[in-house]
Amino acid sequence: MSAPVRKRTRQGEAVLRAVQASDGFRSAQEIHAQMRAAGEAVGLTTVYRHLQLLADDHVIDALHLDDGQIAYRFCTTDHHHHHVVCRQCGTSVEIDCPDIGDWAQRAARRVGFAAPTHRVEVFGTCPECQTGA
Repeated sequence: MSAPVRKRTRQGEAVLRAVQASDGFRSAQEIHAQMRAAGEAVGLTTVYRHLQLLADDHVIDALHLDDGQIAYRFCTTDHHHHHVVCRQCGTSVEIDCPDIGDWAQRAARRVGFAAPTHRVEVFGTCPECQTGA
């Protein structure tokens, strides 16, 4: 059972609107810069905090990048899914991988772990970047 969605503050709503207005995954720094450019008086720490709350509530997706950063994106899909992300341009495509969840459950049980979760991030080069378009 998931936790109830928290009530958002004015700044939390502004962060959510900024993520919704973004194409693809964006870092907290990029979202903060976008908000500041739009005249929103919000600090970077506040943006980080609200992004984490939105991700915890499954309102936005969080993607862990190779360099250790986290990028965020608003997804219209409300069921569990994964993304394939282009390493060059950042384009992302949602994909369903039901077998991965089953595998994670079996693997965790096999070694005595309970209540496993998983995170899968797939990176590649999109068709447009492959052709240099």
